[in-house]
Amino acid sequence: MKIRSETGAVPSEPRSLLRILGLFEALARTEGGATLAELSGTLEAPKSSLLLLLRPLVAHKYLVHASGRYELGPSIFQLSAEVLASAGITRILRPYIEELAARCDESVFLAMIDKEAKTVTYVDSIDSRQAIRYSVPIGTKRPLHVSAAGKVLFAFQDGDWRKKYLKTARLKPMTGKPLPERAAFEAELDQIRAAGIAVSIGEAVAGAAGIAAPVVKADGTASYALMIAAPSDRLVQSMPALRQLLLEVAAAASETLRHMPGG
Repeated sequence: MKIRSETGAVPSEPRSLLRILGLFEALARTEGGATLAELSGTLEAPKSSLLLLLRPLVAHKYLVHASGRYELGPSIFQLSAEVLASAGITRILRPYIEELAARCDESVFLAMIDKEAKTVTYVDSIDSRQAIRYSVPIGTKRPLHVSAAGKVLFAFQDGDWRKKYLKTARLKPMTGKPLPERAAFEAELDQIRAAGIAVSIGEAVAGAAGIAAPVVKADGTASYALMIAAPSDRLVQSMPALRQLLLEVAAAASETLRHMPGG
């Protein structure tokens, strides 16, 4: 099967990205891997161009190169497993997103931490039905130190990872609201972990606020968080009720997750 990454590509698509995807597709369909010449023929791409892509993929273990043949490596299998697990967990946690949305009538999000990129990504959401509401597309990313979901997931990582991140990260504000000093931020993370709730008011988006709770695994860490977001004035006014609601629903979601294999 030929994968036409050049003549069949839309002009605006990066050629190198299409070739990388083509490499993974070709090797996924080939038992025992493929040589450089075979990949060149399958992808209709020059060997010299492919080598520039293959070398870093091998270095980062997305591919394995042995006896002149390239095969899929452990990093791509790990990534695939994480993607599949994320999709499965999203479906499992969807009822809790729906419950929150029905009971608070504000926008609700499921966020997932990316420890490598040091961000959170909104992987599922339900928009509020109110005329004035907080709404961002699924796939939106936020730094860990500004959003409610980011801060709560930051707080629920293991201590060594948190310390390493805080030593090396450059914490920059996203709005006109200044960030706390590093020591104050560390103390805030401790408070968040103790309370099980994080709040962000005007830190990620001016005029918007969020409150988030973790979906805690059996080991006490969290990869996912439930977040309620709204215009700042409205969320602050409803904070006590939203806090209690979020703690209740997040606890039920955590209990469900802990009964899953590997939860």
